[in-house]
Amino acid sequence: MHFIPTAVRGPLFMIVSTGSYLVNDTMMKLATSGLPSYEVLFLRGAAATLWGLPLLFALGYGKQIPLIFDRRVLRRNLLELAAILCYVVALANMQIADSTALGQITPLLMLVGSSILFGERIGGQRMALIGLGFIGALMVAQPTMQGISIYALLALGNATFAAARDLAGRKIAAEVPGMIVAISAVVVVLIGAGAAHLVSERWVAPEAHHLMLMAGAGFFLIFGHFFIFMAYRVGPTGAVAPFYYCFTVWAVISGLLVFGQFPNALAVCGILLVVASGLTIVSLDQRKRRLAVVA
Repeated sequence: MHFIPTAVRGPLFMIVSTGSYLVNDTMMKLATSGLPSYEVLFLRGAAATLWGLPLLFALGYGKQIPLIFDRRVLRRNLLELAAILCYVVALANMQIADSTALGQITPLLMLVGSSILFGERIGGQRMALIGLGFIGALMVAQPTMQGISIYALLALGNATFAAARDLAGRKIAAEVPGMIVAISAVVVVLIGAGAAHLVSERWVAPEAHHLMLMAGAGFFLIFGHFFIFMAYRVGPTGAVAPFYYCFTVWAVISGLLVFGQFPNALAVCGILLVVASGLTIVSLDQRKRRLAVVA
């Protein structure tokens, strides 16, 4: 990956991560027709584990598999478990636009946390551009926000846990491979989803198309976990976090290609605002690096 320019690497990884997550979410949404939510999570986790363990050996990480249970890796992925358990329940009981909109506070929480915990300086220009990206994401999601419910609080919980997850990921040692962290997340969520299913749901026998969807979702889930972790490992938070808003852009593309849902004019304007703010942030970061080299 060294052939990718340093300033572009983190944002690019975040774009790939959000796209991978969205493909996974699309397949999950299709699979939840006829299956309980936590059972879908469990099946997806089983599929991702079957994909992931051979991949670890193929990449030469077989001897590092015990790092899946490293204390800092587990801390990060327990926060991932908390986020996904909140998200699934919220998504099942809210309009998707509302749950998506509430999730867009994750980058803002990341920036505040990075500033407090790691002393990262964000700067006025970057904060303004991040704010524009947030507005653009809301224009795409177009939430109704018809009253605050326990499900809205769960959606906010998802955003909070997701930000805490990514902050915790910053403390994982550099020698721990990103793919180890990704597979650890898969295993932790698999166990947690299985427990939640046993406590709150009744098993429904999946059909062949459910299993095919879960196989695909599990494959893309691994790369979602891998690239979001690597994005924050290789790039500064202020340059990477705004590209989390690309999730809404991918969601529009999925709605168009899979569900035949055409974005309206407001959503198109929101997409352009998200893209413009992200590209401007990358441009500013490249300019600062050039000035630093000259100095």
